[in-house]
Amino acid sequence: MKNKSILITGASGSIGFAISKKVIENGYDAVMCYNKNDSFIEKIKCFAKDYDVNIRFLKMNITDREEVKNTLIKDIEENGTYYGIVLSSGITMDNAFPAMTEDEWDNVIDVNLKSFYNVVNPIIMHIIRARKGGRIIAISSISGIIGNRGQVNYAASKAGLIGAVKSLAIELGKRNITVNCIAPGIIESEMINDEIIEHAKNMIALKRIGKPEDIANAVNFLLSDDSNYITKQVISVDGGMY
Repeated sequence: MKNKSILITGASGSIGFAISKKVIENGYDAVMCYNKNDSFIEKIKCFAKDYDVNIRFLKMNITDREEVKNTLIKDIEENGTYYGIVLSSGITMDNAFPAMTEDEWDNVIDVNLKSFYNVVNPIIMHIIRARKGGRIIAISSISGIIGNRGQVNYAASKAGLIGAVKSLAIELGKRNITVNCIAPGIIESEMINDEIIEHAKNMIALKRIGKPEDIANAVNFLLSDDSNYITKQVISVDGGMY
């Protein structure tokens, strides 16, 4: 039986990379999108050798609407449509709002929010016409729920993503396509130093910051049949932030 295909954006980032590995590990074909950083490709190829799956890499600028549309439609025409979409592209450009530049505002909105339309809109009818149901999962953020100092642009983009997901879930429910958000808290990355970790522990019930694999596990659940009756939800994966 042919594997279900999962499209993953932001696959070269720490969370996207962990999601890609989890998708492969669980027997899905993985279609991984990235922009400039291709250093993850060889690592993924080595990892995937142990699994009976097909993997593909699509290089595209997530903010270029025509490029995204043409790249995805070409891939679908050559390989068939996707069962699931995982939107994990994201950037931060933090600044106090009075000092925030137009570029800092626009770039974050373009990558984090407009990419939802750029990716999902051109291909959703292909998923609907396949009549096999489907999954759409967007990686939002706890900042989109509670806000955060210096992140007006980022919080706005992630809150907008939540609104888009909830609305699309209503539209696609009758097609058996579930649409959900995952809202990570503070997750390990190159940008997180020891000082931030120690400060963050005071706000987290589990007294540790999250790992990219924690997000990947939540994605895996929402892709699985175990989540068949879950849609229009925001699942916080934040260790119990307070």
